[in-house]
Amino acid sequence: MEVIATDKGTNPLSNQCKLSIVITDINDNHPEISIKSLSSPVKEDIPVNTVIAVVSVSDKDSGENGQVDINISDKLPFALKESSDNYYELIVSEPLDREKMPEYDITITVTDRGNPPLSDNETIVLELLDVNDNVPQFPQTFYTIPVMENNAPGALLSSLTAIDPDLHENQYLVYFIIEKEIVNTSMSMLFSINPENGNLYALKTFDYEIEKEFLFHIEARDSGVPPLSSNVTVHIIIMDQNDNTPVIVSPWRAHGSVVEEKIPRSTDKGTLIAKVIAIDSDSVHNSRITYQFLQNTDATLFSLDQYNGEIRTMRMFSYRDSRHQRLVVIAKDNGEPALSATVTIKLSTVETALKTYADMTEVPLEYDIFSDLNLYLVIGLGSVSFLLLITILVTIVLKCQKPKPSKAAPPSRNSVISERNSTIADSTLVSNDAYWYSLFLAETRKGKLVVRQPVPKGSRYIVSSIPRSTGLSETSDSAASTLQRAVLHIIPSQKKWRKDLLLQI
Repeated sequence: MEVIATDKGTNPLSNQCKLSIVITDINDNHPEISIKSLSSPVKEDIPVNTVIAVVSVSDKDSGENGQVDINISDKLPFALKESSDNYYELIVSEPLDREKMPEYDITITVTDRGNPPLSDNETIVLELLDVNDNVPQFPQTFYTIPVMENNAPGALLSSLTAIDPDLHENQYLVYFIIEKEIVNTSMSMLFSINPENGNLYALKTFDYEIEKEFLFHIEARDSGVPPLSSNVTVHIIIMDQNDNTPVIVSPWRAHGSVVEEKIPRSTDKGTLIAKVIAIDSDSVHNSRITYQFLQNTDATLFSLDQYNGEIRTMRMFSYRDSRHQRLVVIAKDNGEPALSATVTIKLSTVETALKTYADMTEVPLEYDIFSDLNLYLVIGLGSVSFLLLITILVTIVLKCQKPKPSKAAPPSRNSVISERNSTIADSTLVSNDAYWYSLFLAETRKGKLVVRQPVPKGSRYIVSSIPRSTGLSETSDSAASTLQRAVLHIIPSQKKWRKDLLLQI
C-alpha cells in the first residue's frame, strides 16, 4: 500500500512511500480428508490390488504447514497408493477372509508438517460378503460308536454334527449315509440319519452273535453354489450282552435226560471218569465257563476241575461205597447276571470179571493202553509163532519122506492090531461122534504111514488097520514113536480108543 504524509502549511507539502505488509503463515489450519469413491460391501474373495476407495487430502496452510502425510494402520490388509497430487487409492494388499474378519474399520490419518503438526482422520467401514469357500468340517475324522446288542429299533446312536463357517445358504448342511452293501443288505436299511441335524439312528435290533461291527461313511453337504461337502468314517461296534445260556456238549445226552456211565470198581485214584464240556456263544468275557458240583453223593470220592470240567477219582472205591453215585455238575458263564446249565451223571460201579488164559480167545486192545511196548510184544510173539510153525512143517516133511526098507523085519511087528483082535485081518472101529475124524493107520509096502481122511458130516467114522501080511520094519522105532504122538494129538478125548491104539502100536 502507499502512505502519504502532508503538512498544514500555506503551501502544504507532502511525501509518500510504499508500505508492504507480509503475512507470515502459522499452522492454524487442519488438513482435510475427502472420500471420493468407496466400494462397500465387497466379496471376501476380492483379488489383491483391487481399489476399494479414492481419497483426497488438502491443507489451507502454506509451506510446510500445508504439506501433509497420509497413512493407515500396518495391521490391516490394505494400502494407500498415490495416484496424483493429493489423491490416493485405497487398495487390497492381502487376501481377505470373511470367516476371520467379517468387517474392517479402516482409519485414514492425514498429518501436516507444521510446528506443531496438525492432523485429521477419517474412518471407512468395509463389509465383506460371504463366499462359499469353506467345506463342512466334522469335529472328528473317525467316529467309534459302541451299541449294546438287543437294542430297541429306532434308538438314537449318536449325533454327528458338522460345522460350516459360511453364512446363510452356504452354511445350511444336509447329511447323507453313503450307500454301502453288506451281504446284500443296504446300509440305509440298517441305519438312518436325520438330514438336518445329523442324528444317527438304528433301524433294527442287532445280535452280537450274528453281526459284530459295521463300517460306513456319512457325508455333510452345504447348499452353496457350487456345493461343498466332506465325509467322516463311522465304526459301529456291537457290544455283547450275556444273553446266551451255556450249552453242554459233552457228555452227550438227549434233552432233559440223564447221562449213565459204568466204571470198574477197581478204578485207581486219579482216573478220569468223565469230562464236562460246555460252550457259550457270547463274547470272550461272557463265554468264560467254570464248573462246579451242584450235587455229589460222596464229596471224598470225586473231584471236579473248575476250568476244564474233568471229573476224576480222589481215591479208590471201598466196600462201603455205594454202587450208584449221582453227580450234578453246573456250568456257569462269567456274565452279569451269570447264566448256567446243568448235567446229571449217574455212575454205576461194576466188578471186573477175570478170565483164565485158556478161555481168552481174543483180547481187545484199547487205544489208550496200546503202547509201543505192547506192539513190540505182539511182533515178537508173531515172529516166534511163525518160526515154530516153519519148524513143525519142516519136521513133518522130513518125517513123511520114504524110509529105506529094512532087510530083516521082526515078525513081532507085523501088525498094529491088538492081541484080542489078532485073528481078524481087518478090524474096524466105529464111532457115531459127528465131530471125530477118520484115522487111517496103514503101512504100505514101502513103509509109508498115512493118517487122514475126514468123512462127510453125519456118517460113521472108521479106523482101519493094515493086513496081517504087511508090517513095520524092525528098524522103524522112530515111525512107531511118530504114530504114538499122532494118536495122542488127534484123538485126545477118546481115552478107550487111544489106549487100544497105543497098545497095538
